Amino acid sequence: MKVAIYSRVSTDRDQQFTSLKRQTEESIRFCQKRNWTIVDMIEEQESGYEIDREGIYHLLHLFKERLIDAVVIQDETRIGRGNTKIAILHQIRKYGGKIVSLEHDGELVVSEMDGMVLEILAIIEEYQRRLNNRKISRGMKRAIEAGYEPARNLKNIDQGGRQKKEVPIEEIIRLRKLELTFHEIAATLRGFGYDISKATVHRRYQEYEKKLKESSSTSDY
Repeated sequence: MKVAIYSRVSTDRDQQFTSLKRQTEESIRFCQKRNWTIVDMIEEQESGYEIDREGIYHLLHLFKERLIDAVVIQDETRIGRGNTKIAILHQIRKYGGKIVSLEHDGELVVSEMDGMVLEILAIIEEYQRRLNNRKISRGMKRAIEAGYEPARNLKNIDQGGRQKKEVPIEEIIRLRKLELTFHEIAATLRGFGYDISKATVHRRYQEYEKKLKESSSTSDY
């Protein structure tokens, strides 16, 4: 199994620094006994309540890229405390990763309360995913029923299926004329392969209207 070792203390005091090194050394011995491959070792001196930690970002990157199967920690408080701990545990689970705790001599065992919260978060995310897919489907259906022909109109997707970075302002204008909301336009374009948010759609349309007004004002003179 490929693993990363994560060690954390909350301050930079000499005593805590010794604890940091001890955590790492104990985790190394734990992995060596099981013949696990140590891909990376991360040490941090940060509060457990702080979620903005470089070490945690790096750890999540390793999970996301499937570079590791598990993270080895001394105990669950090393990952974090309070809501921060729950958020990080949830993200690691989303990536299909495991958390191995020296305290439990194996996979981390969360409390019943934490387990319930993590289960609720997973259910909520699944429903959010379904709702988002439904919104995309509705937006596409409404646009097509109004006469929008994506196969003819969308020109920014190449034959390999990759989307170009530029935003298709012509399509935004056309869909807006079909009385779709900015949210529906964004959902529709995402369904057709564009990575675009409602805020970007709104901003680009406002830029278009501003240029239109400026052009109109100029022609009045």
